Amino acid sequence: MISPGATIHESAYVDEPCEVGEGSRIWHFVHVLPHTTIGRNCVLGQNVMAGPSVTIGDGCKIQNNVALYKGVRLEADVFCGPSCVFTNVLTPRAHIERKDEFFETHVGRGATIGANATIVCGNRLGAYCMVAAGAVVTHDVPDFALVAGVPARRIGWVSRAGDRLGDDLTCPRTGEVYEEADGALRLVETS
Repeated sequence: MISPGATIHESAYVDEPCEVGEGSRIWHFVHVLPHTTIGRNCVLGQNVMAGPSVTIGDGCKIQNNVALYKGVRLEADVFCGPSCVFTNVLTPRAHIERKDEFFETHVGRGATIGANATIVCGNRLGAYCMVAAGAVVTHDVPDFALVAGVPARRIGWVSRAGDRLGDDLTCPRTGEVYEEADGALRLVETS
């Protein structure tokens, strides 16, 4: 079911059955495979491939040249930078069929994945986390974590607005205050 308020470029392919929400825009050379759900007000940039059976929440922005394979689930407001990579099998071989070995990758609300980052399947990216450009994620990423490197390691914390938090754990943009305990961060006060 494609919402009448969605925009799909004439060069894009949207296989059936799929759902595309109101206000979503699908650009040049995109291919949406069967059983994929795209929420409201999403943008899929040029040359994106999604599916089969992928879920993209409301307000997601998928930049050019991103492939979202079976098992990827994006919550609302996720940003996938240009050419970031998702995988779905840990030990692929060209000559061995491994579709029964696909792992799921869950990306939490408001997360940002930088350009050319690689997300190894089977890991969870927490809400509002930020993965630096070129990072390789091989483990779960906590909510609000800023991770970078190969393999990706936490180098700090970010706010819901995406700003890096200083020692006072106060967002410089919004004034929201966070608290760290046991290797996790949580929002304690909104402005």
